[in-house]
Amino acid sequence: MNLQNIILEIEKVDPEVYDRFDTRRKAMKKFASFSGKAALASLPLAFGSMFKSAYGQTTPQPVIDVLNFALTLEYLEAAFYNNIVTTAGFSTAPAADQTALKKIQADENAHVAFLKDALKAAAVASPKFDLTGGKGSGNGPFKGYEASYAVQLAMSQTFEDTGVRAYKGQAPNLQSSRPFLTAALQIHSVEARHAAKIRQMRRALNAAIPDSQKPLKPWITLNFSGIDYPAAQANINLSYAGEEVTKQADVNIVGIGGNSFITDKAASESFDEILTKDQVLTIIAPFIAP
Repeated sequence: MNLQNIILEIEKVDPEVYDRFDTRRKAMKKFASFSGKAALASLPLAFGSMFKSAYGQTTPQPVIDVLNFALTLEYLEAAFYNNIVTTAGFSTAPAADQTALKKIQADENAHVAFLKDALKAAAVASPKFDLTGGKGSGNGPFKGYEASYAVQLAMSQTFEDTGVRAYKGQAPNLQSSRPFLTAALQIHSVEARHAAKIRQMRRALNAAIPDSQKPLKPWITLNFSGIDYPAAQANINLSYAGEEVTKQADVNIVGIGGNSFITDKAASESFDEILTKDQVLTIIAPFIAP
């Protein structure tokens, strides 16, 4: 029995097989150790036991909780894009922007499908949403967003920036499940690209951006939202709280190495700070209808 050939065949249908054994090196060492520990007659049983351990594990509840938290965020984002692409405001957007937003819409719906498939029966159902931020009243601070493309982009930026920070905040809680951690970080990177694209679109539109925060960059500067929409400013500011941090690992980045050009703005732009689960739930609570 050539164990290496067997594992190579399994790798063809499951490229992540080595992750289930921690690493490829550990897997191959375990396989090699069978020759010295198991008699030929007992080798199939030992080999089967090893794979049962790798493939028969149940997903820990903390991991399920994180995935359902991510799924709730993705439900909201998918609902938002599914809605705005049908609105009067969206119809006024440049053709290139419409194409970009429809691509983002497809991505968010794909994230929902992926997380639901990963969770299967453990997946939570989608809440009902009120995109005005009025908890079902329809009279929240984003009332009228359907008619304003500028407001739609501002809402999109806030949702995407929140999503980036939320995924980063939950990454440590997925370290016990490497496949899910990898998948979550991949979604995190997609959300970051969405956020950068939306910011570029807002910059081109040049709408509702405070003069002191122009030109709007693809990343967050300090705790600036780059959004000047008074009716919803309190909601928006929650998404950017804490981004003004200029220290990493207790090292002050401002002026580091004697470089005066590394200002507080530049230092804050170098890293996205995490949002905790409670912070994110507070941010999205107004959009979840009773």
